[in-house]
Amino acid sequence: MRRALSLILILLSTAALTRSQPSFPDNGQLYVDTVVPAVYISIHPDTLAWIYANPDSDREFRAVFVFDNGAVRDTLEQVGFRLRGNTSRNSKKKSFKVSFNTFTPGRKYFGVEKMNLNGEHNDPSVMRSKIMWDILRKWNIPAPRANHVRVHINGSYFGLYINVEHIDEEFALSRFGNKDGNLYKCLYPADLAYRGTDPDSYKLWNGTRWTYELKTNLEENDFSDLAKQIGILHNTEDQNLVCELDGVFNVQDYLKIMTAQILCGDWDGYLYNKNNFYLYHNTQTGRFEYIPYDVDNTFGIDWFGINWAERNIYGWQPGGDQVRPLYDRIVNNPVLRDQFSFYARELIDNTLDIDSLIAAVEARKELIYPFIVNDPFYPLDYGYDQADFLNSYTSATGAHVKWGIFPYLEARSASMASQIEEGDAAPVIKYYAWDRRSGEPLRVSCTVEAASRPLTVKLVYSVSGGDSREAEMTGDGNGRFSVTLTGIPEDDPVTCQVLASSASGATTLLPCNPFLIAPISGETPLLFINEFMADNEQTISDEHGFFSDWIEIYNGGDEPVSLGNLYLTDNFNDPLKWKMPGTVLPAGGFILLWADGTPGLGERHASFKLDKDGEEIGIYNRYKLVVDTVTFGLQYEDASMGRRSDGAKEIIFLAASTPGRSNNLTSASPAPEVTALRIYPNPVAAETLWLSETADCRVYGISGILMFSGTEVTEIDVSAFPAGMYILVTGDGRAVRFVRSGK
Repeated sequence: MRRALSLILILLSTAALTRSQPSFPDNGQLYVDTVVPAVYISIHPDTLAWIYANPDSDREFRAVFVFDNGAVRDTLEQVGFRLRGNTSRNSKKKSFKVSFNTFTPGRKYFGVEKMNLNGEHNDPSVMRSKIMWDILRKWNIPAPRANHVRVHINGSYFGLYINVEHIDEEFALSRFGNKDGNLYKCLYPADLAYRGTDPDSYKLWNGTRWTYELKTNLEENDFSDLAKQIGILHNTEDQNLVCELDGVFNVQDYLKIMTAQILCGDWDGYLYNKNNFYLYHNTQTGRFEYIPYDVDNTFGIDWFGINWAERNIYGWQPGGDQVRPLYDRIVNNPVLRDQFSFYARELIDNTLDIDSLIAAVEARKELIYPFIVNDPFYPLDYGYDQADFLNSYTSATGAHVKWGIFPYLEARSASMASQIEEGDAAPVIKYYAWDRRSGEPLRVSCTVEAASRPLTVKLVYSVSGGDSREAEMTGDGNGRFSVTLTGIPEDDPVTCQVLASSASGATTLLPCNPFLIAPISGETPLLFINEFMADNEQTISDEHGFFSDWIEIYNGGDEPVSLGNLYLTDNFNDPLKWKMPGTVLPAGGFILLWADGTPGLGERHASFKLDKDGEEIGIYNRYKLVVDTVTFGLQYEDASMGRRSDGAKEIIFLAASTPGRSNNLTSASPAPEVTALRIYPNPVAAETLWLSETADCRVYGISGILMFSGTEVTEIDVSAFPAGMYILVTGDGRAVRFVRSGK
C-alpha cells in the first residue's frame, strides 16, 4: 500500500527556491540613520567600575536599556551588558555589547538579540566603518546594518558610537532564510590553510580564543563542513577549481566582497591580516557564505607602513610564504581572476559615484558633528579634538591615519582603475531559483552579470533523465533572467543548468552538477514518524550505552520498504539532511534511529539531535517529497510523544514509552508537571553561569567528571571549565545541559 501526497504538503514542500538571492531587511527603527538615536544604560556603579577594571572579561551584568530615536522610546529591563572587541578593550573609549536575551531567554528587540556599540577609537572621523557597511549593502552584499548612536551610561554622556548589527543565527535567518547551519567566527590567524582531512584539526586555540569559533550547533561541534571547503580549496586542480569551489562556497558574491575590501583598503579582514570574518554554511544552498566583520581599519588607516591606496589589487596579500589560499587561488585562476577584474571595473564605474558618495558623507558628517563636540572619551586615546574630526575627512591626521577619507577614495579608485587588467570575463551566474506548484507551469530564474552585452541566456534541462533540451531565458533589464516551462508532468524530476554567453562570445555553464527540481506529485511509502523522545536521560540506551534522542519509524503499508532511498531531517528547509540506513523495513515493522548528531557511531545514528524546546522531524524521498512530518513543542525528561495508535493521525504524550515496538497498548497522558530549571547564558562564553532559581546542584563533564558541587546556588563560576558540553543536575533530580564555548 502506498499513498499520494496531499496538495497542502505539495505546496509547502515544492514551491522551492534554491540558491536564491539574499534578503536585505530595511534599517527599521533600530538602525535608522537619518537621525542619531540615543542609547541609555543604567547599571550599578560598582558593577561598571568592575567592568572597566577587568577589560578582558566577557561576563555579562544586568542593566536597564533605553532606546530613543525620536519616533520610539522603549525601556527594557534585565539586559546583559559587557565590554566587547579585541584591542579596543584596552582603549580609553571602550566598546560595549548589549544582550537582550541573556537574562530573558528568547527576547529580541526589533528582531535582534544583541547590539554592538563600537567606540571607533582608532578613527578620528568616526565614519569609516559606516561608509564601508553602506558600500557593501549598496553592492548587494548581506552585510550588517549600522548607524551612529549617542551612548549615555548612568546619566553621563559616553560619546558617539556606531551601532553595528550583531552577526548570529538571527542575522543568518534574516539574510539567507535559514539559521541551522554552522556559523564560524574567524579571527586571527584564520588563514583557511589546509591542515588535513581531520575536522578536529581546525579547532585551533589562539591565546584566549578560538581561531575558527563555532557559534551555532555547539553540541554537535562538527567542523566537517569547514574541513571539506578548505580541502577543496587546497587540493583541487586549477582547471577544476571553478566547479569544485562553486559546490561548497558562494564564490560569486565573495568576488564582490573581495573587490569592495580592496577598494576600501580593508587590511584587517581575511585578505591581508587573516582576521575578522564569518563563514555561514547556508543549509538552503549547501554552500558557505562569507560575511565581513569589523571594518574600521579602512580608507587610509595603516599600521604597517603600506600605502593601501596604491597597493596592487592582484597582490594584496602579504609577501613571502604568507599565502591567503582563498585569495591566492582566485587571482591565479584565469576564469576567477577575469571575473574579479570585471567586478572591480563595475564597482568603480557603475556602482559607486565617488562624487555622490563624498556628498553623502559630508551630509552625514554634519549630522554627527554636534555629538563629537561633547564626547568626553573622543580625545583620550589619541588626543583628537574637534578640528581633527573636521579635518580627518580631507587630510591625514598623522600616526596611523595616513589619508583623509575623501582623498583616499579618489586616489584608490584612480589607482585601482589603472591596475585592472583587460580581459573577456566569462558571465557570472548565480541565485538559481524555481517555483513549481501543482496545476501551474514550472518557472526557473537566475541572475547573470557580465561586462559584454547583450547576453544570451538559456536553460539547459532534462526531464526524468531524458534528452537534453534548451529554452531561451528572458531578462528583466536588471540582470535577472527567467523562463516558464509547460507540459512537464508533475511526477517527473527536472535537472537544470544555465548557459550564458556574452556579446564577445565568452560563455559559462553552471552549476557543473545540474540542480534538481523535484516532482510535485507521486506516491510515497506509507511510513510514519511513530514515536520520538527529545530528552532521553534513562529510558533506553543505544548499542554503546549512551542515552540519546531517538526516533521510531513505522511501516504502515503492506509492502517492505528500503530506507536507503529516504532521508530524515530536523529542518524542513534541508530535507536531505541525513540519508537513512539501507535497512529493509518489513510491512508492520519498526526501526529505532538515534538522533545524537554522531553518525560515526553507526548507520542508525543520525547527523542531528532533537531540540527538547521544540522543533520538527521529517521523512523525505530523494526528490524532496514529503513522506511524513511532525512538528512538536516543549518536551520533558524521559517522556515520549507518539501516535495514539500506530500510524494514527493524533500525536500525544504517551503514558509509557515503547521504543521499537507498537504504541497500540498505550494511552494518552498529559504533559508531566515539571518546573523547568533555566540557565543562562547557554552557550556560556563568559565566566559565570546563572540559574533561574536557587538550587543545590552538581555539574558533570560529558565524560562523567564532577566539575562543581554546591548548595543553594544561583550562579556558578565556569571560568576554568574547558570548552565542551556539561550536565547540571539539581538536588531534586532535574538535569539540564549547557555548553561552555570558546572564551
